[in-house]
Amino acid sequence: MSELAQPSAPVAAARPAAHLIRDDAEAIAIAHELAAEFRQEAAQRDAERRLPRAELDRYSQSGLWGITVPREYGGAFVSNVTLAEVVKIISEADPSIGQIPQNHLYMVEGLRLDGSDWQKQHFFKLVLDGVRFGNAFSEIGTRSVNDVQTRLTPTEGGYVLSGKKFYSSGALLADWVPVVAKNEHDETVVAFVEKGSKGLTVIDDWSSFGQRTTASGTTLLENIFVPREYVLPHHLAFDRPTVMGPIAQIIQAAVDAGIAHAALNDTIAFVRQHTRPWIDSEVEHGYEDPLIIREIGDLTIRVHATDALLRRAGEAIDLAQAEPTEANVAAAQIAVAEAKVLSTETAVLAGSKLFELAGTRSTLNQFNLDRHWRNARTHTLHDPVRWKYHHVGNYHLNGVFPPRHPWL
Repeated sequence: MSELAQPSAPVAAARPAAHLIRDDAEAIAIAHELAAEFRQEAAQRDAERRLPRAELDRYSQSGLWGITVPREYGGAFVSNVTLAEVVKIISEADPSIGQIPQNHLYMVEGLRLDGSDWQKQHFFKLVLDGVRFGNAFSEIGTRSVNDVQTRLTPTEGGYVLSGKKFYSSGALLADWVPVVAKNEHDETVVAFVEKGSKGLTVIDDWSSFGQRTTASGTTLLENIFVPREYVLPHHLAFDRPTVMGPIAQIIQAAVDAGIAHAALNDTIAFVRQHTRPWIDSEVEHGYEDPLIIREIGDLTIRVHATDALLRRAGEAIDLAQAEPTEANVAAAQIAVAEAKVLSTETAVLAGSKLFELAGTRSTLNQFNLDRHWRNARTHTLHDPVRWKYHHVGNYHLNGVFPPRHPWL
């Protein structure tokens, strides 16, 4: 082990030590407590594009970022049903905050699957202390999403990392930035780069109309030295059957499910408080309009169906995590794909239907209700659900297992 890779004090030492969550019930209870806080200024943060610095400190120090650390390393290792529920609860309050730990949680699973014993001891301790991982995974302008140009080149004692990344959710407020790169064998690896490392620059240039406060931006990687102990052979997670992909996807589905809940709740609140009935309904209040009632019923059914598929997907991942056979992993991939399709379509629909049912007044800037649709439309673009329809159909009709990658 190189001297530079010796265990160090947590880089989040300026923050209070994170609470240690012991079980699933405690995780869900804390998520509800935080969601009540995060909801209060979510609309203002979005309108002002104000990064949730204090909120993120509360979130990571609550212990929720460490709930998937294995028990043998001190974590609660909650079920994936609970993981999805926690992400959904937080995302209903503020989906930008809900999305930020997406890749942190992904990397915890990556370490669990393929980290060395030293890496697990070192990084799991940091996670339980409240340290946050960001990400520098995706690039822009390449042939496809898995065409990685960032390179890790061998040098004395480790590697030199160089490249440029985009869509770096959470990186601006992270303590470490895991970077997807190709090594000298053209294998996909993840290099863990500590914030403040020479050559690492994260630019605050995220300009999307949705998910505006995810602390994302461009990440520049200029000849950064990375000790060999900080490099994870991430390709191994997809060379064999694992739940790496399904866990990545269920977190995304949970964010979208949270957005759907928020849009439906705000639709109901606005209709109850402000919406006038249409003249042909011959009723006094908008909430008595039979066609509005019918549409609220339809949206509610879709949101509840999304919740059910999300829970079912979590149960499938739990089974495949315990017994990672080809068949179990494929079943988990398909279950998550089904949840992802419905959460995507329900979130986008709920964000749009809000205005149809609530009426013209709901479009006023003072309410900022368009954030639900903007957030849903932006976050659901991570991968195309049209391909999930194909994989689900091919699995059920022809018994064809889906490919293994982070988007399935």
